[in-house]
Amino acid sequence: MEKNDRRKELLRAVKFTLFSISAGLIEMAVFALLNEITPWSYWPCYLIALVLSVLWNFTLNRNITFRSAANIPLAMLKVALYYAVFTPLSTVVGNWLAEDLGWNEYLVTALNMIVNFVTEFLYQRFFVFGKSIDTKQKSP
Repeated sequence: MEKNDRRKELLRAVKFTLFSISAGLIEMAVFALLNEITPWSYWPCYLIALVLSVLWNFTLNRNITFRSAANIPLAMLKVALYYAVFTPLSTVVGNWLAEDLGWNEYLVTALNMIVNFVTEFLYQRFFVFGKSIDTKQKSP
């Protein structure tokens, strides 16, 4: 890999990290709001917060991090497939940790977010946008 390519990939990873932090803040804020003001158990609070953060993160990463001109519905379908696996697993495990084992709900949510961050970057970088990275034209 050339020096310029390494620099582009590092910048891409930094952008993904920053956008993931913003999505994480949205997820944690929505989760906290729902957790504190509703009588709901862990899983509906987590699930609603996750969906909102995914929509935010997908939009920013598609347009800015990966600069992809790929078919939006197809890219969204690929992301939906990731979440079709991640969401049930993280929801069931998170609910088990929070409700059955008594772990702190915020710690469980933070752990889920870390696992999501790492696996989603790899999934989006190599599967969702891998062949379409940097194909989006800059707007005038």
